[in-house]
Amino acid sequence: MAQVRIVVDSTADIPADIRERYRIGMVPLKVNFGQESYEDSVTIYPDMFYEKLAAAPELPTTSQPSPAEFVREYERIREETPGAQIVSIHLAAVLSGTYQSAVMAKSLMEEPGVIETIDSCSASYGIGVLAVEAAKAAEAGASLEEVVELVKRLRENQRIYFLVDTLEYLHKGGRIGKASALIGSLLNIKPILTLDENGTVSTVDKARSYKKAVARVLELAEQEITRHGGSDRMKLFVGHGAAPEQAAEMEAMLKERFPSAQFNATVKIGPVIGTYTGPGTIAVFLEKM
Repeated sequence: MAQVRIVVDSTADIPADIRERYRIGMVPLKVNFGQESYEDSVTIYPDMFYEKLAAAPELPTTSQPSPAEFVREYERIREETPGAQIVSIHLAAVLSGTYQSAVMAKSLMEEPGVIETIDSCSASYGIGVLAVEAAKAAEAGASLEEVVELVKRLRENQRIYFLVDTLEYLHKGGRIGKASALIGSLLNIKPILTLDENGTVSTVDKARSYKKAVARVLELAEQEITRHGGSDRMKLFVGHGAAPEQAAEMEAMLKERFPSAQFNATVKIGPVIGTYTGPGTIAVFLEKM
């Protein structure tokens, strides 16, 4: 049976040591500060990004990889692991053209049948956890079809809740209307956001303070966990954008409330996703095992 390898784009925000451990390939998106262009997770990392963001006169822009960049990564993996089949998992198609670049790259390969492209309908470590679980299954000997089926099942049983410190970045990045951003800023409203089944940013609820927003996220997490049969069947992850103290507090509260859940390392929200969410973002990722 041919070995299955996993490829993601950099918005999966998988820590480098985990990517290396599971031999997950990665194609970077780009972050552009004026005339300076950086490759996400290759030439710019979260800490450097948020420092530059704080000092930048204008918000950065982002750009997707070209099909040729995906082809190079697919070919690299096929050379490294002769005969390998590839499952390529990417940022929600409604948020970026990255997935379409991967689809086009597949069509350019000499053996397109050895590659399966999947729209994660997610972002950040919502993609990451799909990729890591896929890589674990592949390492255990799962076939291409089995890995694809696993990813699609996990995708259907995933939920993300996130809090942003300000709506400015979502507004300027075209992910939320100007009126919503203005009203939120004036009233100090903290929206609780999620990604719907397609990956579109949507509002779940609103709170009048950060503390109340956190409490509401815990309630929503409990509802989701109950729906899936209890915390012993869930994996929980916390992500943050230059907010390690708030992330640690969120993780501590989740562990106290759901002691039977499986917790993994807190992850940093990377440069591309951080361009739209900004510093101070806290995310909770829930995945049914």
